[in-house]
Amino acid sequence: MKKPTLDTLAAQVGVSRQTISNVLNKPEKVSPQTRQRVLAAIEAAGYRPSNAARALRTQRTHTLAMRLSNAGDGINGAVMDGFLHALVTAAGLRGYRITLFTAADDSAELDIIREFRDSKAIDGVILTDTHAGDQRPNAIHDLRLPVVAFGRPWDREGEHDWVDVDGAAGVAQATRRLLDDGHTPVGFIGWPDDTGVGADRYAGWARATGYSADQQRRYSTRQLDSPVAGGEAMAKLLDEGVTAVVCASDSLAIGAFGRLRDKGVAGHVVGFDDTPVARMIGLSSLRQPVHEVAKHVVETLLGRISDPEGEPRHILLPPTLQARTVASTS
Repeated sequence: MKKPTLDTLAAQVGVSRQTISNVLNKPEKVSPQTRQRVLAAIEAAGYRPSNAARALRTQRTHTLAMRLSNAGDGINGAVMDGFLHALVTAAGLRGYRITLFTAADDSAELDIIREFRDSKAIDGVILTDTHAGDQRPNAIHDLRLPVVAFGRPWDREGEHDWVDVDGAAGVAQATRRLLDDGHTPVGFIGWPDDTGVGADRYAGWARATGYSADQQRRYSTRQLDSPVAGGEAMAKLLDEGVTAVVCASDSLAIGAFGRLRDKGVAGHVVGFDDTPVARMIGLSSLRQPVHEVAKHVVETLLGRISDPEGEPRHILLPPTLQARTVASTS
């Protein structure tokens, strides 16, 4: 089979050669519908642009940088692993590479990014693990580097591009499902943070239940993220008559389900992230659309590289509930 070219791709999709080039180099100039058709054709054909030729033509490195997060407890780290694989694939389809690096903290991360900038080694930056008071987006903007985050800034709307998963909507969906199935009261096991991801997921539960402030205190608990903590939290909620819970993570949910099973109590537990461990034991969980997130991150960052002064893009994607009945002890 002949190697695919811009001309053969253009003929296949029914667009001009320049449209194919724009999708790869200036995606903001192409409508979303056409862009998706072209990207699908590129992926199916296995087309890869010549990075050397593009670098000479555009004066870009066609390399994006991202700090590699800690692996975590071996359960929740699977989410970032899936995101990373999807990110490398999505970037590769656009002729870009991902340079990964590690850093002890945000300050060290910025130091490494500054070194990349000074040596002209990258075209843009992908941030993860966003948090309230996060100064990295502004600092990277001051370095005149395009940046997009997987995660919201939390304490403000944000003047930079970001893509995130709507944890509150997902938890609300799972909570309503438990209520519709006749479980009452429905509890929540979350994290101790007052801002950020944990607070967002807690808000989804509170909104879906409509519980009073006193009921929220009785039927929820916040713990450090581990199966042991999840089991201890479930024990406290059992004393309040709670047998069905939504958890902020699969780590907490695995511990909560273990406590229900050990006590021989009929109930149901829903986790968050739909990790391989959750799937293996049949635990209901909320799945993050990491492949879709990765595609939006790459598309948004390449658009920002082409149009540094455009309006910031904020994209919020819903998770999907993977409901399983095996995890119920009833």
